Amino acid sequence: MSRQTMQVTDYTFNLSDAGDEAVRRAIVAPLIAYNELQAGPSGHRPLAVVLRDAKRDVVGGLWGATSYGWLYTQLLVVPEAARGQGLGTRLLDLAEAEALARGCSHAWLDTFEFQARSFYERLGYSCFGELPDFPHGRTRSFMRKTLGQGADQN
Repeated sequence: MSRQTMQVTDYTFNLSDAGDEAVRRAIVAPLIAYNELQAGPSGHRPLAVVLRDAKRDVVGGLWGATSYGWLYTQLLVVPEAARGQGLGTRLLDLAEAEALARGCSHAWLDTFEFQARSFYERLGYSCFGELPDFPHGRTRSFMRKTLGQGADQN
């Protein structure tokens, strides 16, 4: 049995540690086109809830997006000195209300066990997956929640 080797002469590979947004858009464009052929338009829209202090400086907030009927929370930050005052809950409540207004029925996020897993569980999120040893000796948890009516059916 002979083995054929195909040489890739029309392509080059460039390894970089620079986060070039134009390159990212070029890489993701065909994937988005393919996904939309398979699942329809995602309706992707950024969503941010900005937390400002008395001087109007940004000190935290929530950063995410809505897509395919889901809210994804990428970042949720409350200044350490302001924790325990309900600010994180308010950030998430505002984002979830906006997600519902956009037609979303679910939400998801990820967190580390040393961050806020119990906080999210108190707000109705449940774990659907874990990545052990990320970072080493720790666990990253993936969590979901049903929004709106029937919200306690995670």
